[in-house]
Amino acid sequence: MSASTEKKLRQAARQAGTDKKTLAMEKEAKEKAKQKRRWTLGTIAVILLIAFIFFLNSNLLYRTTALTIADEDYSASQMSYYYGAQYYYMVNQYGSYVSLFGLDTSSGLKGLEDQPCTISTEEMSWRDYFLQTAESTLVQEKALRDYAAENGIELSQEELDAVEASFDGMEEYATSQGYASADNLFAANYGPGVNTDMVRAANRDSTLASKAMTEYSDGLEFSQEEIDETYAAYNGEQDYFNYAYYYVLAETTEVTGEDGETTSQVSDEALAASEDTANAILEAYLSGEEEDYVERLNAAVASQVEDASATQPGKVQGASLGSYKEWMMDSARKAGDATVSADSSGSGYYVVVFLSRDNNDYNMAQVRHILVKVVADEEGNYTEEAKAEALAKAEDILAEYEAGDKTEESFAALAEEYSEDTGSNTNGGLYDAVTKGQMVEEFDKFCFEGHKHGDTAIVYGESSSYAGYHVMYYVGEGENYADYIARTDLENQAVSQWLSDITAGYTPVEGFGIRFVG
Repeated sequence: MSASTEKKLRQAARQAGTDKKTLAMEKEAKEKAKQKRRWTLGTIAVILLIAFIFFLNSNLLYRTTALTIADEDYSASQMSYYYGAQYYYMVNQYGSYVSLFGLDTSSGLKGLEDQPCTISTEEMSWRDYFLQTAESTLVQEKALRDYAAENGIELSQEELDAVEASFDGMEEYATSQGYASADNLFAANYGPGVNTDMVRAANRDSTLASKAMTEYSDGLEFSQEEIDETYAAYNGEQDYFNYAYYYVLAETTEVTGEDGETTSQVSDEALAASEDTANAILEAYLSGEEEDYVERLNAAVASQVEDASATQPGKVQGASLGSYKEWMMDSARKAGDATVSADSSGSGYYVVVFLSRDNNDYNMAQVRHILVKVVADEEGNYTEEAKAEALAKAEDILAEYEAGDKTEESFAALAEEYSEDTGSNTNGGLYDAVTKGQMVEEFDKFCFEGHKHGDTAIVYGESSSYAGYHVMYYVGEGENYADYIARTDLENQAVSQWLSDITAGYTPVEGFGIRFVG
């Protein structure tokens, strides 16, 4: 090959880029470009991952709108608080009994999505149920707050201070429970983003809503005619009845059906025998001479049945009466009347004796009291020594009252200082609307034995939960109890209708953030 030819080939090769040096350089350049792209993409991925982690930790997801009601948006964190509040309300109200509703509380708010709600008529999970109740609560609260704004209803400084006071010691409590702060406590128990300020604001909102509803309710007025008509319409179901009875249960026989199952059945002959025995007891009662009707019924029962006695259930509301309800409610019924009544289940017959009927036509009592408890011994018994010690303390308290200015205010101050009744020792020992039979026997007797304002006494009281002495102070008579029942019913109906009316235009709309609730 000539030199000129070889030179031309080298030039052609260089031009075509096929010489080894050029190819190597091009390959190296391409590899560097590829590595640069990989590094750039990897860097971007790391940056995005870091940004995503930061996004999650910053609770931005929980700031997204979960619910909108009219002109107000609720974030996922806010909804988580209201959602959790519904859950904790049920758990606190029913305790371990929530398991009877099929609610498993072992994992708290987590896992509710997979638990079917057994108390709803619709097919839903417990998460759905608590979300639904939370939304309903917010709709009503929003409508009430709007009503408050339209009618100039605001929280007083005292009411605002009361809300603030409910958070006193929250930081210390959170620390005692192992949390770094109250914010951490709320976030751990309700969900990410829930903090003290959010809960405080929710409490202010609910307090204002409650005030609006109370002011509306307090402004309702009903005529005495309306109240009387309402009570009359109960047809005795709100009255209380005292009676005694003996139940003659018919004998049963074991019957095996074609499917091989054995059941207990009452034959016509057995039921007739039960009726005969009941009629014999009634005849013995009607011919008896005992002045006490219960004693007479017991004697009649003993004449027909060995080792048996009547039952005296005490005050029973008319709505809860059994098969003998219609007979018992007859307006002509008088003490000592008796009858035989068939059990609606077809299992026997009752012998019933009417004792009395209370139509709630009396005035409720207003009293203050100071409870001094008797300390029980290790076996749970109340010794005479312990009773004497409690009585002496009660007498000292009454003496301190007598030595002072002897006003209702001074008695209230002593109640807040000394009383062991947690239900009234923060409001001066006041019970504002005591009804007959509401308190232990001795307390009840003091309330309704005709005292005047300022009368005092010491009475002993004992129940299954305590024993102690009550230093009593009679304030005065309250509203007629029958009127109170009817008026309260009318108020409840009116408020219920009003709430339905004012919430009619409020439709909750779920947003993207609803998926982060719970």
